[in-house]
Amino acid sequence: MHTSRRTLLAATAGAAAAVAVGGGPSAAEDDDAARHDDKGLQALISRMTLEEKVGQLFVMRVYGHSATAPDQADIDANLAEIGVRNAAELIATYRVGGIIYFGWAHNTREPHQIADLSNGIQQASLAQPRGLPVLISTDQEHGIVARVGKPATLFPGAMALGASGSRTDARTAGRIGGAELRAMGVRQDYAPVADVNVNPANPVIGVRSFGADPQAVARLVAAQVKGYQSAGVAATSKHFPGHGDTEVDSHYGFPVIEHTEAQWAELDAPPFEAAVAAGIDSIMTAHIMVPALDPSGDPATLSHPILTGILRERLGYDGVVVTDSLGMQGVREKYGDDRVPVLALKAGVDQLLNPPSLSIAWNAVLKAVQDGELTEARLDASILRVLRLKAKLGLLEKPYVTHSGVDRAVGVPGHLDAADRIAERTTTLLVNDRKLLPLSRRTHPKVLVVGADPASPSGTTGPPTTVLAGALTSLGFTATALSTGTAPSAATIAQAVAAAGDADAVVVGTYNVTAAGSQRTLVQQLLATGKPVVAVAVRNPYDVAQLPDVHAYLATYSWTDVELRAAAQVIAGRVRPRGKLPVPVQRANDPAQVLYPIGYGLSY
Repeated sequence: MHTSRRTLLAATAGAAAAVAVGGGPSAAEDDDAARHDDKGLQALISRMTLEEKVGQLFVMRVYGHSATAPDQADIDANLAEIGVRNAAELIATYRVGGIIYFGWAHNTREPHQIADLSNGIQQASLAQPRGLPVLISTDQEHGIVARVGKPATLFPGAMALGASGSRTDARTAGRIGGAELRAMGVRQDYAPVADVNVNPANPVIGVRSFGADPQAVARLVAAQVKGYQSAGVAATSKHFPGHGDTEVDSHYGFPVIEHTEAQWAELDAPPFEAAVAAGIDSIMTAHIMVPALDPSGDPATLSHPILTGILRERLGYDGVVVTDSLGMQGVREKYGDDRVPVLALKAGVDQLLNPPSLSIAWNAVLKAVQDGELTEARLDASILRVLRLKAKLGLLEKPYVTHSGVDRAVGVPGHLDAADRIAERTTTLLVNDRKLLPLSRRTHPKVLVVGADPASPSGTTGPPTTVLAGALTSLGFTATALSTGTAPSAATIAQAVAAAGDADAVVVGTYNVTAAGSQRTLVQQLLATGKPVVAVAVRNPYDVAQLPDVHAYLATYSWTDVELRAAAQVIAGRVRPRGKLPVPVQRANDPAQVLYPIGYGLSY
């Protein structure tokens, strides 16, 4: 890097870096510093070629644990999907401004490797002419969505935090989670989810939401935004204008939200308004249609009335707007992959996330500028927002991380203890007939743990039945695990019933129970044995509506280790259940009737 350019980058980053570490300047000084910084950032933009500007707008996936030497299978995947061999070639070819990490792309094996990958990406980018640091992002929501697993600290997810209701806990989870991401070189987290889950049938949000009360969700979103950003990581509230009331997953279809404008303002808007008021660094769009906000039939990601008219102008937001993945069906339903990125920029987007074909998307934006459909000034406005964020996060000044920094921050005992204590405040007890819970080691020493073992998120060390049985055993019970799956066969159910004969109590993990599903049959047949049955919903808390006869029922909101350990503590009576439902549970045979309202939760 030339000395003059290093000096310029340091100057443009200086004021923002001071703010990031706390004790920064006053609001008036912030405004002056921002204006001063903009001049330096605009000078950087003025030196970019058009091709470099186009690249800065993209955030792209890339396979491999290393920026230059990934495994052969990852090289093959990169060549097939992107036309490059590795992250370094991706940067050299397209000059992307951002890269997103995924576990399935083999980016997140362990903390030191993640740090090395991040450093390799930064080195490759800064080595380019007029090279700039890359903004590295991931989806670390915690709960059921976590791209970075153990030994990093994994916290309860959003709905579990909603059951706690504690803004302090939400902020602490964000601050610690953010500090660990930053230590590994990840400076933008696509969290927290700001959707209000008012539809129990929502297939894509559910427990990723803090709950169904817009004002409660707004408070927790604001708290978590402040937590992440106090750690020097950009938080991202999603999915604007609100993905909470749908029965269609936008990964696979095109959801339509039928809220009126007044309903949107009451139900969907408050968490995003709170995020903006909290100084949110970035907001992610939703691939949904909201006819009341834009009758054109376009998804919100491509809607100028929604992104510019509402988000920019009405809500007054001038931070970074990032699309949800452009490979999702919801944004590809109406337009081709060459039109989607152009229309997103025209709508008001700044970052184009993970297009299915980067070549098609990149060339489409380039051609749109060359043809006059997009102006270079329009690109400059988005690049300025992105560079402002990079400066604020200290990337222009200190883009690299160290192994020693990882060791000081990631998965340290204090962080792990905080996660356990927070989880213990989230477990929710809805049924406790005849005060079955807590189980006594004297009267119920032998416990059979059966039930659903869904695919494990990053926050698990094994199947939920195994983790829960191990936790109960560590608390003095003799617990045996038997996985019956999410759709147990008649033979599997018979095996579980036979095993229950040797147990003093049965704990059954449930996962999205339906009226006609075999999980419900499993629970009914276990109840018929006469043994005490404790049901533990390991995802959505709505399962209780399908299980009216269980002796005790707990909601954990996820099957990650931290929440299963907390459930074991409650079952054993080591901690009292303190969680309160953040969503209502309707009667299975009459959804108009509420079985358990928001705020319901027993203790003992």
